[in-house]
Amino acid sequence: MNEFTWTNFTKIASSTLSQMLGTATPVALAALGGLMTEHAGIMNIGMDGMILMGAFVAAAVSYYLASAALGILAAMVFGIVIGLFFALFTVKLRSDEFIIGCALNTFAMGITAYLSRSLFGSDGIRGAAYLHNIHIPLIKDIPFLDNVISGHSLFVYLTWVLVILMWLFVYRTPTGFWIRASGESPETLRTAGKDPEKMKWVASILCGVFCGLAGAHLSLGKLNGTFVEGMSDSRGYIAFACVIFGAAHPGKVYLAALMFGFFSALGLQLQGIISSDLTEAIPYVITIVMMVYVVVSGQRRRERLAKQQLKKLELK
Repeated sequence: MNEFTWTNFTKIASSTLSQMLGTATPVALAALGGLMTEHAGIMNIGMDGMILMGAFVAAAVSYYLASAALGILAAMVFGIVIGLFFALFTVKLRSDEFIIGCALNTFAMGITAYLSRSLFGSDGIRGAAYLHNIHIPLIKDIPFLDNVISGHSLFVYLTWVLVILMWLFVYRTPTGFWIRASGESPETLRTAGKDPEKMKWVASILCGVFCGLAGAHLSLGKLNGTFVEGMSDSRGYIAFACVIFGAAHPGKVYLAALMFGFFSALGLQLQGIISSDLTEAIPYVITIVMMVYVVVSGQRRRERLAKQQLKKLELK
């Protein structure tokens, strides 16, 4: 391979990996919240609406107050409100989780479009205060790593920290144990003197906060202070798929989000060779494959357990 070809290869590789991190971040943030509700026994497919509303609130507050930090804070606070709203119907009123999630997504699409057009016109929010990319001092001097790791929004690096913190929270703290128990064995948790419903409320609130952060990253980190209608672009559904594929484990969920980000970035690189209609479908096809894999592997696991139980009975 000659020098020119190798140089082009490294540029394409670094560009793809850089885009992978940026694309995976909002999905990973939402998935970190989604794994909490999953552990609590709540199927939350309303994350797409939570992300969309978080993106709008972050951009609108950032625009009016000229502060990206206040925009992010507003998105987190609004995430708490949405989490409480979701828990009210799914936990308190025991409504169907699937229907509430679909209703939340539909409501978010409508209300954000209406407010965006009413307040900012058909072009949406443009020019709001946003988070500038961070160039890491030591990494930025290394050619390949500079393009891959350095020069991202704060949210990209924050996500790495949050993955570790969430793992510690879920598996190494009493609250994390109680949240898992509220989904796996609520009666046992109730016998131990803890309220499973309370833990479900906590999980729902945390999910709202993380989805708010995911939305804030889209509008203030990824698109430099811009909000457009439907900008969540089904990322909430992708996040839900990552939660299932990663078995609600923070590390595995992040790896699943990275896989989505990689194929999405690969699709962008292939647009000059393959039709954009096909390349844009690549990450969603991969998501479907992920879900099929989870269903098939789960079925096989149950079959193996059934066979093992049958052998034990035969031995007796």
